[in-house]
Amino acid sequence: MFIGPGVEVYEGMIVGVSPKSEDITVNVCKKKHATNTRASGSDEALKLTPPSIMSLEQCLEFIRDDELVEVTPKNIRMRKMILSKELRMKQAARKK
Repeated sequence: MFIGPGVEVYEGMIVGVSPKSEDITVNVCKKKHATNTRASGSDEALKLTPPSIMSLEQCLEFIRDDELVEVTPKNIRMRKMILSKELRMKQAARKK
């Protein structure tokens, strides 16, 4: 993950790395569904790894052809060129 808890996000923002080669669209704002079927101690075992803070040079090396690095005085963010998932899917279909 590239973002920590409480960080504001927007559609098209790159928030982490996937072991798969294709992009995965996720909603990082969604809460975990509360169900009554849990193993005892499973909530205590959940540990989050701290976010990876990348420098500008690391971000530039990381991005692909369809991504951008957004630099502001307070943040360095990576995002897709086309923010909307639907528009990205249409663009990919046109290229085929």
